[in-house]
Amino acid sequence: MFERFFPENTVTSTYAIDYEKLYEEGYRGVLFDIDNTLVEHGREASERAKQLFTRLKEIGFECCLISNNKKKRVHSFNEQIGVHTVFNAHKPAKKGYYYAMELMNTRPENTVFVGDQLFTDIFGAKRIGLKNFLVKPINEKEEIQIVLKRKLERIVLREYRMKKWGEKRKRRWEKKKEKRYFTLRR
Repeated sequence: MFERFFPENTVTSTYAIDYEKLYEEGYRGVLFDIDNTLVEHGREASERAKQLFTRLKEIGFECCLISNNKKKRVHSFNEQIGVHTVFNAHKPAKKGYYYAMELMNTRPENTVFVGDQLFTDIFGAKRIGLKNFLVKPINEKEEIQIVLKRKLERIVLREYRMKKWGEKRKRRWEKKKEKRYFTLRR
């Protein structure tokens, strides 16, 4: 039921992703949400964010900020970053994601999305087949409408973790069964 919202990958931080490995795997574009993904909500680009985008450009990535925020917020953040932008994206609508890929000259199969919200960021990315990373929000203090969404997200993430735990347990059981079978056959 909730699987359409399940992230493909979960990481503690945007800054913990192995971007070099993604490039080696053939990815060429990275889409980023801004608030609580790259910096605290409403903050300007941090030194850490600037360094990340410098590094991504050196690796060879095209990057785009895709946000439901207004033009002023997105452009203000991007002044010191210097990448493509999509504002008023209406995530999870597909249109903003496609427009971002058009700006970067990439396709769904070679584009990655990084964001902190399941129902907007991840759901939108999954709708068009983007590899996606759900990151832990940088700051727990958020606007009321996001706080309410986070309560629903916790339910979905609990289901996600249970599914992952079940899959891991099943793999361990299969390995034990296989090991026992080969031991008995000798």
